[in-house]
Amino acid sequence: MKQTVLLEKYPVYELELDKRETTYQNAQEVIEALKAMIKAHPLVSYIGDFDHYTHTRNLDAGEIAPEIKDARLVVFCFGVKLPNPHVLAVRPRSIGVADMGDRFVINFLEPPMPVATEAMEGWVKSLRNRSQD
Repeated sequence: MKQTVLLEKYPVYELELDKRETTYQNAQEVIEALKAMIKAHPLVSYIGDFDHYTHTRNLDAGEIAPEIKDARLVVFCFGVKLPNPHVLAVRPRSIGVADMGDRFVINFLEPPMPVATEAMEGWVKSLRNRSQD
């Protein structure tokens, strides 16, 4: 998993996962696996899924890079504290899954809570569930 800064301001965690390294074969299967992990976590509320690929494809001005075969997000919230209204700006959280044909690109914006970062990083890394012989 690598950490980058997108557009010079957004800290992003990203994992490229070759399809030979996982039992999941499409973006929806990856989303379902993440959803199960989210629903099992005692501090997290599952909110929903978003099919970004279909949304963008259906827009008159929509553009999708040709190498992207599917793009979906799972949306959830860790919100264990609400100390002020400003924290609403960084909630909810999401994890994106792009199907690139031979691999998945899975990413999320770094959350301001270490417990959320650790959980999300663990969920994404656990998707690499097939040994390479």
